[in-house]
Amino acid sequence: MTRFFLCLGITATFGILGQSSFAGSEGTYGGETTSRIRTTSGGGVPTFTLDQAILTAVQRNPTLLNAEQEIKRTRGVIIQVRAQALPQINANANFQWVDPNLTGARVFGNTTTTTGSTPSAAAASLMEGVPSSRVGDVRTPMAAVTPSPVTNVQTSDVSYAISVTGTQLIFNGTTFNQIRGTFFQRDSAYFAFRNVLDQLIATVKTQFYQIIVNRELVKVNEQNVRLLEAQLKDQQNRFEAGTVPRFNVLQADVQLHNQLPNLITAQNNLRISKLQLAKTLGLYFEPRRGENPPLEVVGEMPYFPRTIELANAIELGKERRPFLKQARANALNQLQQVRAAAGQYLPSITTTGGGEWVSSPINSSWHDISKGWTALVQGSLPIWDSGAIAGQVIQQRALLSEAKITYDDDVRQVELEIQQAYSNLQQNEELVTSQEKNVELAEEALRLAKARLDAGAGVQLDVLNATVQLLTAQSTRLQALFGYNSSLAEFDRATGAQSTYTEMFANLRPRATTTKTYYTGSNVDAMGRPKETGEERVSTTTRRTSSK
Repeated sequence: MTRFFLCLGITATFGILGQSSFAGSEGTYGGETTSRIRTTSGGGVPTFTLDQAILTAVQRNPTLLNAEQEIKRTRGVIIQVRAQALPQINANANFQWVDPNLTGARVFGNTTTTTGSTPSAAAASLMEGVPSSRVGDVRTPMAAVTPSPVTNVQTSDVSYAISVTGTQLIFNGTTFNQIRGTFFQRDSAYFAFRNVLDQLIATVKTQFYQIIVNRELVKVNEQNVRLLEAQLKDQQNRFEAGTVPRFNVLQADVQLHNQLPNLITAQNNLRISKLQLAKTLGLYFEPRRGENPPLEVVGEMPYFPRTIELANAIELGKERRPFLKQARANALNQLQQVRAAAGQYLPSITTTGGGEWVSSPINSSWHDISKGWTALVQGSLPIWDSGAIAGQVIQQRALLSEAKITYDDDVRQVELEIQQAYSNLQQNEELVTSQEKNVELAEEALRLAKARLDAGAGVQLDVLNATVQLLTAQSTRLQALFGYNSSLAEFDRATGAQSTYTEMFANLRPRATTTKTYYTGSNVDAMGRPKETGEERVSTTTRRTSSK
C-alpha cells in the first residue's frame, strides 16, 4: 500500500512540473510575440520615397507575411511525411496495484458450491514450487472439492511492464511518392510567395503614383480656383466701374462655384489614396494624428519611355513568371499523387523489434523480472478491394489532367497580361505625348483670351472656356502619366522583372527552384517535357488511328 501511494505521488509531481514548464514556455512565447508586434509611433507623419514604401511593404504587408508562413508550413509537411519512412521508437510502461483482498479472487477464481468455495486448479498449479519464504497462509474452507488444498500461497499486489520497440518501414508504394510530392508542394508555396511579392510591388508602385497624381490634381484645381477667384474679383471691379454688366459677375461666380466641387473631390481622393497606401504598408491608425494623413510621399511623376519588343517580352515573361512555375510545381505534385495512389497495389512491409521487461506475478522486486527481445515482420498485399484503389487512381489522374489544362491556360493568361500591359503602355505613351503639346496650346490660348479681354476686344466667356480647356488638358496629361507608370509596373509584374527585391528572400528559396525542372519557356509542356511540333502531333495522331 505504501508503494502505491509513493508511485502515485511521484506521478502527480511530474504532471504538475510538466504543466508548469509548459505554461512557462507558453508565456515566454507570448511575450516574444508581443514584443515583435509592438510598434512605436513617432511624433511626425512618416514620409516615404518609392523605394522606402516598397521595403516597408515587403517587411510588414500581411499578405506577403502569410505567404512566407505558408513556405514554413510546407516544410513542416515535408518533415511529417518523411517521418513515415524513418525509424520510430516508442517506450511503453504500465504500473498496477491491486488490493490484497482482491488478489485471491482475481488469481484463483473461486467456485461456489453448496458447502463453500475452493481455489481453482489453475491457481494451484500456478503456485506449485513457490518457496515458503515468499508466500503466506491462505485459509481454505473446510469442505473443499480438491483432495489436496493449496496452502501458503501469496501473489504480489504490484505488477508492472516496460517495453521499448522500434518500427521501420521496409517498402510500400505510397510513402516515397508522397515524400516527393511534399517537395513540390514546398516549391509551389515558394513560387506563390514570389507571385505575391511581384503583385505587392506593382500595387505599391500604383498606389504611390496615385498619391502623386492626386496631389498634382489638387494643385491644378487649386490653381484654377485661384484663377477663377481673380477673374471674379476683376469682373466685380469692372462692374463697380460700370464697364461690364452684372451678368459677367454672376457668370464668373457660377464658374468659380462649379470648380469648387472638383477641388473638394480631388482633396478627398488624395486622402483616400494615402489611407490605401498606409494599409498596404501595414501601418496602424494613430489616434494622436486625428484627421491628419497617415503618411506623406516624396517624389514626382516620372516619365521614362521604354523601348519594348513584344515577342521577347512574352518569352521573357514565360521564363520568369513565378505564376507559371507554381502551376508546374502543382502538376508535378499531382503526378506523384497518381503514383502514390497506384502504389497501393504493391505490397507493404514493415518490421518491429524491441525489448520487454515484465514483473514477476508473485514478487515486485526489480531483480525478479522477466526480460527478453521481440521481433516482428509484417507484410500486406491487397488482393480484392472491390475497386477502391482503382477509384482513387482514376480521381488522381483526372486531377493531373486538370493541372495540365490549368498550366496551359496559365500560359495563355501570361501572354494576355503582357499584351494588355504593352497595349496600355502604348496608349498612355501616345496620350502623354499628345497632351504635353495640348497643355502648351491651352496655356497660350488662356493667355491670349485674357489679353483680349483686358484690351476690350474679347469677352469673358472666352476666358472661362480657355480656363476649362487648360484644366482638362492638365488633368488628362496627369492621368496619362499615371496610366503609363502604373502600366509599366504591371508590365514588370507580368514579365517577372522584379528581381531587385526578390533577392532579399534568398534564404527562403529551395535549391530545386533554380534547376531546369522549373524552366517554363514556350518549348516545354506542363510537365517540363519538350512540346511536340505540329508535324509530330499529326504523325502521332495518324499512327494512333492506323493502330486502331
